[in-house]
Amino acid sequence: MVDMCALKMHADEAEIDAPLVQHLIALQFPEWAGLPVERLESAGTENAMFRLGGDLVVRLPRHPGAVGSIEHEQRWLSLLGPRLPVAVPEPLGRGGADEGFPWPWSVYGWLDGRNPAVDALDSPETLARELADFIRALRSVDAGNGPPHARAVPLSARDTETRAALAQSAGAEAVDTVAVTAMWEAALRAPEHAGPPVWAHADLSPGNVLVAEGRLSAVIDFGCTGVGDPAVDLIVAWNLLPADVRDTFREAVGADDAEWARGRGWALSISLIQLPYYRETNPVLAANSRHVIREILAEHSGRQA
Repeated sequence: MVDMCALKMHADEAEIDAPLVQHLIALQFPEWAGLPVERLESAGTENAMFRLGGDLVVRLPRHPGAVGSIEHEQRWLSLLGPRLPVAVPEPLGRGGADEGFPWPWSVYGWLDGRNPAVDALDSPETLARELADFIRALRSVDAGNGPPHARAVPLSARDTETRAALAQSAGAEAVDTVAVTAMWEAALRAPEHAGPPVWAHADLSPGNVLVAEGRLSAVIDFGCTGVGDPAVDLIVAWNLLPADVRDTFREAVGADDAEWARGRGWALSISLIQLPYYRETNPVLAANSRHVIREILAEHSGRQA
């Protein structure tokens, strides 16, 4: 098994370990000094996570590009959390830069649950409905003062990068480039979002979903969250949910044909771009990217049959 904690995913990634977290806690939150610190195994690419005692978790940005998410979550989770049907991270402390660590960081309350295993869900239909409930609740929050989410661009803005990533993977992954290109071009032809911007999580991957006893228990990592085209949250239909409950999810979330096509396009683009970048450094994320591509190709083949 690959030790995810030992892998660096970015050239400018900081050195972060349990002794550093203990040092930061002792200096800035003495009331928590002496609590045990345990690094959490995670496929997350932006932040390192450490359990602090039994009831807390520390989240530190891995690289400069992730620093903005700390303040972002500190500001917006207090607005969004009470309006959502499942638990989300609750900020309990904001750490500052120190001689051992140059960026802000956060302490949150611990959330029970585990990441769901793709292809081994206890109750897929229930999870599909509960994810749809979460998305609809998030969309219902007043978006008037919300910031653009991290993926608040039309799919066409990702065309060059997506095609370049597909070319990179063609040899290494034996990807059916003709079929994948056809699916991507179909997504590009979908009408753009015509309604007002609404809130979206914008990173609903299996690693940001927690389940307990077959039910959705929490959604984490709101660093990408903001307002824009809500279709981006439909990616969970392909990166987590099995094909036989996608229609259930789509009906529950209320996606029309254009939104569904854009959501599929987002899932495909994200996976194609992630795959060559994380192939060696994040095998969990690379495997999920392959899964998404296979699922979308299977849909394509089914429509052609």
